[in-house]
Amino acid sequence: MILLLFGPPGCGKGTQATSLAEKFHIPAISTGEMFRAAVKAETEMGKRAKAIMQAGGLVGDDIVNGMVAERIAEADCKNGFLLDGYPRTVPQAQNFAGVLRTHGLPEPIVIHLDVPDSALVARLTARRQCPKCLKIYNLQSQPPRQAEVCDDDGTALLTRADDQESVIRDRLRAYAELTGPILNWYGPSHVHTVDGAQPPALVAVAIEKAVLAATTGK
Repeated sequence: MILLLFGPPGCGKGTQATSLAEKFHIPAISTGEMFRAAVKAETEMGKRAKAIMQAGGLVGDDIVNGMVAERIAEADCKNGFLLDGYPRTVPQAQNFAGVLRTHGLPEPIVIHLDVPDSALVARLTARRQCPKCLKIYNLQSQPPRQAEVCDDDGTALLTRADDQESVIRDRLRAYAELTGPILNWYGPSHVHTVDGAQPPALVAVAIEKAVLAATTGK
């Protein structure tokens, strides 16, 4: 089983990725974490990426694609995997399709968590962080015991710069511009859209139903 998980910033994608990995006994691969691990492990692609970054360049699709190919060839992916953060462009999606065909792997099940921008802005602007221990709170869903103060060390909580409404709306626009073409490329017959505005437990149930429908046709 190969799952691709798409969703805008603040949709709870990380929580769902962890839940799905446990449910289906497959690794959840965040491309950001994969990238850092490849550089640290000094794999062939990791070395190339590190050299480019040290020279101030941008890491191209060839290296990103190569890192994904390296990662999914590892033993823990033999029964499937979940990718979070890849593909980010249509050319990457096309390359990934070729990699799957080469290895005789099934087409991916594409899950798209759909949440209205208004709900995402409300969620993200409610985030607070302790500048001392870096613990993150949410005034809506995970508030501190005492308003605006860290439970652990009593430090006044801060709103991160990337949780300002103007920044959030810019991030959401960028996400829509980047992801829209990819979802269109996969097409409605392959993309399973789930209402991500529901409570996390209900989102998890809806995703599991979509995966079951994709794998059994029911």
